[in-house]
This record gives sequence, C-alpha cells and structure tokens, in this order.
Amino acid sequence: MRDEVLAELVATRVHRPDAIAEAAARRRRPASLLDDHGRLMMIAADHPARGALRAGERALAMAHRVDLLDRLVLALSRPGVNGVLGTPDVLEDLLLLGALDDKVVVGSMNRGGLAGTAFEIDDRFTAYDAASIAAAGFEGGKMLVRIDPEDPATAPTLQSCAHAVGELAGNRLMAMVEPFISHRVDGRVRNELTADAMIRAMTVAAGLGRTSAHTWLKVPIVDEMERAMAATTLPALILGGEVAADMDKAFASWSKALALPTVQGLVIGRSLLYPPNDDVAGAVDAAVNLL
Repeated sequence: MRDEVLAELVATRVHRPDAIAEAAARRRRPASLLDDHGRLMMIAADHPARGALRAGERALAMAHRVDLLDRLVLALSRPGVNGVLGTPDVLEDLLLLGALDDKVVVGSMNRGGLAGTAFEIDDRFTAYDAASIAAAGFEGGKMLVRIDPEDPATAPTLQSCAHAVGELAGNRLMAMVEPFISHRVDGRVRNELTADAMIRAMTVAAGLGRTSAHTWLKVPIVDEMERAMAATTLPALILGGEVAADMDKAFASWSKALALPTVQGLVIGRSLLYPPNDDVAGAVDAAVNLL
C-alpha cells in the first residue's frame, strides 16, 4: 500500500500539480474550531521543515515521508481529532489523500530557523504567509517566536511575527503563536521551560500585531502552570514536545493543564505519532479522552 501511495502522490505532483489547489477548493471546511467535545485537538507535523526529524530514540523517525503520512492519516481518522498543523508539503500530501475534510487546518509559517544552525533564532518566514493560507481555505497560521536576549536576530523575528498576526487577523484567521525565552547553550538553542520564562514569553507574544482578536498561544507544560497561564486571557493550546518515556506522566500533565480556564485543547505531534509502543491509535485515543 505504501508503494501505491508514493506512486500516486509522485505522479500527481509531476503530471497534475493543479490537483493540489483543486483538492483545497473541494475540502469540506469545519463548522467551528472546536470539536463536539468543546476543545481543539490537533496533530502537529511541521517538524521536518526545520530539519528536526528525531522522535524519542529514533534520530530519523520523521525522515520517511510515506510512513509519516500513514501515521498522520491514522491519527486524523480517530474520533475527536479535529485539526492538523503542517507545512505546505505535508498538508498538500494530506489534501491529495483526502484526509483534511472537516478538519481545522493550520499552516506553519516561519521555518527558517533550522535546528542546530548558527542562524536558528533568525526564524524567517519561509513557508506559508497569510495570503496563501487564506487562498487555500485553511483556518489559520502558526509561527514560532523564540526570544533570545543575547541574539539580535530576535528583533526582526518579532517584527515579522507581528506582521503575520495582523495579516491573519485581517483575514479573520487564527494566528497560533508559540513563544519561548531561549538561550544558546554549548552552541545549541535551548528553550527555558520555567513559569517565569513562560510568563515573559507569553506576554510578549500576546501583544504582537495590530489586534489580538484572533491570536491563540501554543505553550509547553512547565512547573507552576497555573501561575504561568494567569498571565494572559488569550486562548491557549498545550504542545507535546519530545516523545515522553513515561506517557502516563505526560497524559497526567496535559490533563491537569486542560483544567485551566484559558487552555482550549492540545497540539501534539511526535508524542502521539511516534509513541514508545508505536501504537498511534491508542496514544491518540488516550489523548482525546483527556478532553
């Protein structure tokens, strides 16, 4: 089946590239950002475009595209999953596979800050922009905002994200902003996962753009989550981060965060697509049960 999927996708891209726009035009759009359970449950798959292919102990887990698509299609088919986050190449494959009907589709926008590079904080917009997201009929755009107090590339990244927030809002589309305070440690960018750092990052992110009317935040779990989330009234989604060795502990932390008033759902990628036991359906169903 994988060989057939690959052959079909390649043939379409070679001979009928317009089929992507046609599939986007045919897609049934969701009636709401929220599912029947009253939350947004999204699967994230924008990691490869940043060169981040690791999932748990598997260094190149996300390097096999058809395997990734198999996992995504399975995850999106599970009851209660109502959204997906990805870059153009991934979302367009899913469009061609007919997997995005009735789903909240969010395009990932700034992927220029490649993992492990000297220019990682210079997170330029190299994927979607607001106009292309609107033209595709998607529901929103996502951007990463890493604030490194010692890296001057932070300033243009903030400016670009502020512009994107305004452009998305002008099209009445969600602006999903993922903020961190970051530092370079031993040559690599590391995010500071403390309540104080998240408070600072979220308050900066909430003020980006001409209006915050359509801004949602995408945030990690930190200690003192209640104190951190008290810093904003914007709706927030919990991200999954790296694959957890102890999935029960991860589920417990997500469940606790979901009890907070501003938290409106989950955006989980590798933790559900590549769980330690490789049971994608079981991991996704367990996450949906938290909602």
